[in-house]
Amino acid sequence: MKSSVRSLCLIVALCAPAVLGAQGRGGSPPAQARPSSQQPPSSPRGGLAGAASVGMNDQVAMAVEESMSAHMDGPHLDLTPVRKATRADSIRAAQVAAELRRGIAKYKEVSVAMADGYQMFAPHVTEQPVYHYINPKRTMREAARFVAAEPSSLIYRKRADGSLELYGAMYTAAVRATLDELDSRVPLSVARWHRHVNYCFPTERRRMSETRNGMPLFGPVGILSTRKECEAAGGEFTPQLFGWMLHANVFAGTDQKSIWGADHAHGHTPH
Repeated sequence: MKSSVRSLCLIVALCAPAVLGAQGRGGSPPAQARPSSQQPPSSPRGGLAGAASVGMNDQVAMAVEESMSAHMDGPHLDLTPVRKATRADSIRAAQVAAELRRGIAKYKEVSVAMADGYQMFAPHVTEQPVYHYINPKRTMREAARFVAAEPSSLIYRKRADGSLELYGAMYTAAVRATLDELDSRVPLSVARWHRHVNYCFPTERRRMSETRNGMPLFGPVGILSTRKECEAAGGEFTPQLFGWMLHANVFAGTDQKSIWGADHAHGHTPH
């Protein structure tokens, strides 16, 4: 439970700029925060390159945003093993996808999602591969109880004109969830849950962009992936960032591969 609370607190901290920025005077959101145009907020910065000149929350947000992108791999990503496929599993996964699709169809307009408590994750990070809108209350609930039609996170993609289109959702599970518990939510023979592990963050934000032999030291693409290496470099080691996660791209297609596809499984060997 402590890990779940810690994860929720970090989510709230990283989403806070979007919430606070939307308050404005008299409770009215400023123009750039209004969701009706389906536009993500603009910002002069993006990626890890800007980490040295922004706050610690933004530094962590940039790292997590990169780790959530569709092609992350390496020592900072752990995937569930693939179980033997069964017809029952295929039917169950299809039922979950159908429930999810029906449940989130109303969120095709970002304004509806925001009115229902979803907040953009890392709003100051521009040009994200996908945009996660996270509901803190549902995130806490999902750690203990799974409701297929009410995901903790919605996933949007940016269209050519800059507007956002609903692509799917992301489910989460507690840090200590067992493989059987994950399988009971969405079968492991069809989908592979993932978690972000072995992160090393600098204790001073100006060091986030440091490299060694041309390779970044810190964050999701950093070469530091053990506690010993991290502490020797003056960093703070985080064994696991957030709980288990699973993307469900229910508006990418109707086949299982499109929905539960290998977003994070590019040749990665599960731990």
